[in-house]
Amino acid sequence: MSSATLTGSQKGLRITIIVSLLAALAGLLFGLDIGVISGALPFLSKDFHISSAEQEWVVSSMMFGAAIGAIGSGWLSHRLGRKTSLMIASIFFVIGALLSAFTPSVEILIVARVILGLAVGIASFTTPLYLSEIAPEKIRGSMISMYQLMITIGILVAYLSNTAFSFTGEWRWMLGVIAIPAVVLFIGVCYLPQSPRWLSARSRHEDAQKVLEMLRGSTEQAIKELNEIRESLKIKQNGFGLFKINKNFRRAVYLGILLQVMQQFTGMNVVMYYAPKIFDLAGFGSTSQQMWGTVIVGLVNVLATFIAIGLVDLWGRKPTLKLGFAVMAIGMGALSYMMGHSHMTGFEQYFAIAMLLMFIIGFAMSAGPLIWVLCSEIQPLKGRDFGITLSTATNWIANMIISATFLTMLHNPVVFIPS
Repeated sequence: MSSATLTGSQKGLRITIIVSLLAALAGLLFGLDIGVISGALPFLSKDFHISSAEQEWVVSSMMFGAAIGAIGSGWLSHRLGRKTSLMIASIFFVIGALLSAFTPSVEILIVARVILGLAVGIASFTTPLYLSEIAPEKIRGSMISMYQLMITIGILVAYLSNTAFSFTGEWRWMLGVIAIPAVVLFIGVCYLPQSPRWLSARSRHEDAQKVLEMLRGSTEQAIKELNEIRESLKIKQNGFGLFKINKNFRRAVYLGILLQVMQQFTGMNVVMYYAPKIFDLAGFGSTSQQMWGTVIVGLVNVLATFIAIGLVDLWGRKPTLKLGFAVMAIGMGALSYMMGHSHMTGFEQYFAIAMLLMFIIGFAMSAGPLIWVLCSEIQPLKGRDFGITLSTATNWIANMIISATFLTMLHNPVVFIPS
């Protein structure tokens, strides 16, 4: 069908999908920054002769920045708008990537990782919010799920890039190549429309209607949606005040925090950050084996995310989470048991990796995407910004704790001997 024969609503839907894909590029960068360090770490560790503790700082410094970015992104997106926040995030992505690539020392690399963390923290809050306000209701869920999918694709692309550069050991290229999609994101965001909800909240109702007319392809639909937005804006955000006086809201906030802690303490991000190390422990000693192993991890993570997309509305949140956590428990339990063997046979090595992949499937089909959905759904509209900001910051703080202690615990295991 040519563009000349498209109806107004079809043109609007096409524009909406293009806008959403561009905004979801932030998810791709999010995933790239998560995945890229796993491949670069072994090489930069040799060049800079850094200890395990310093390696943990290199990895976890991004989470520190992300926690700060997540806390400040609520204010940033409210005051400056979703579009401007995404532009700031893309600038941080560019600066952080280039500084990482040209770093003269570990200390500067840690600073660069903090800057990248700020970008990730802002993007992780602002992008889903922007997508939810741009997309029409009938495809809103799939657009936000696409953002989660883009994160997993970003991790996979990072692993493929790491593998390509691993043959020459060019870790600076591994870290610096992220600047390319970051520049694309910045240019693309310049052409994105402002969020109609944000415009309406600033009493720019005519501008909000123009944006909605462009996105929906119908003046009637635009006016209807604008009226719904104006009605919902009458419910003023007062999260902290509500938190102090309403025990039910406090329970919802604490539940959101607990869910994010549970997600991180599954250990999934340890696998993402230290995948080559895990493959080394499983007996795959060559760099090529470790790099291609991480690619398989990334690919399984992407494919298993489609299971979540297919099951979440069919089965519901709780049953899918229960199944996912059961699969994770079996996979990780079997993996830890196999890792306890000092010398594994060839079959045992591949069985251990199969259990690792089983764990990844369990996470990607449940806790990965669904925890974020639940943390949004359990918060009342009046306190949603406050609740989501706290749960998002908790995610990054827990992430930082896990990534900053993994190697230390690995080299100093605690053995419990029954009395």
